Amino acid sequence: MYGYTVCYRYTKDKKYLGQAQKIATYILSYQGTPEDGIPYWDYDAPNIPDEPRDVSAAAVTASALTELDGYTTESYKAAIDKIMMSLATDEYTAKTGGNHEFLLKHSVGSIPHGNEIDVPLNYADYYYLEALVRNLEK
Repeated sequence: MYGYTVCYRYTKDKKYLGQAQKIATYILSYQGTPEDGIPYWDYDAPNIPDEPRDVSAAAVTASALTELDGYTTESYKAAIDKIMMSLATDEYTAKTGGNHEFLLKHSVGSIPHGNEIDVPLNYADYYYLEALVRNLEK
């Protein structure tokens, strides 16, 4: 969704906007996403709900939805607010000086490869900060 939204930003080609909206609809209507809006590492993970959550996916989703919201008549505000409020809780936000100085906890890189499971990731923090700034600028 993020990539198609960026493609639309630069090209104004409606096919990119349409694809971003389809992905947003899929993500937001997916029944397996927990109530707080923070998805599992994979939408089809075999052991849901006993699977790691992925705040990096939530952060990139919130950032993409915030930009996408400015291009469409459909409002994504409720979904954005839910994700951002969840990311700001103690469950997902590290205490100052902890978590190796990263902001967010509980990201997943690649479970199939056994890499970066339930760890802080720099791109999770990046997209979280981007989403925060985008929401402040609205």
